[in-house]
Amino acid sequence: MVEEQKKSKSAFREYAESIGFALLLALFIRSFIVQAFKIPSGSMIPTLQVGDHILVNKLSYGIRNPFWGAYLTHLRKPQRGDVVVFIFPEDRSKDFIKRVIGIEGDMVEIRGKKIYINGRPLEDPHAHFEDDPPQRGPLQVRDDYGPRQVPENHIFVMGDNRDRSYDSRFWGFVNLDDVKGRAFLIYWSWDGMDRWVRWERIGNLIY
Repeated sequence: MVEEQKKSKSAFREYAESIGFALLLALFIRSFIVQAFKIPSGSMIPTLQVGDHILVNKLSYGIRNPFWGAYLTHLRKPQRGDVVVFIFPEDRSKDFIKRVIGIEGDMVEIRGKKIYINGRPLEDPHAHFEDDPPQRGPLQVRDDYGPRQVPENHIFVMGDNRDRSYDSRFWGFVNLDDVKGRAFLIYWSWDGMDRWVRWERIGNLIY
């Protein structure tokens, strides 16, 4: 009887230790390696759709301390065209996803929705426009911006859905320490309006 109780306790302990290890491993992976995010808005259409579930490589730019935010070591800096997840400067409890348009030192200007980097037109194959008329007043920066230089250790970001994105044109630059990682894969996609799985999007790489 006593022997059976010992075996039962031993089995329970092994089970608890296995669960504890799995939880710690999952926490480590989420904090330092890969994190899942859900796309809540259409600001990155057509690259990302509302309801896409994506994976973000948190080691793309280095090892970032998840507790106080600064990078412990840098591997490389974000490049133009990278799709990055970062802490939203106006509300640090939220994460945003946008495309890097300008890197530190770049002079960014927008004229009539056309982007210029250091005085030259930017090749912009991912841009999507809703053909809205030009804006005036506070929203004019959507179509005409700058020129402004990107500060050191910062990036300028925009959504691919240019007429429907709240981005660096409105609230400024992103500190590199606030960049959580680079989006690289759509692992699930659910159309909430029609309530069906977008099978054709699952497994797509994010460029």
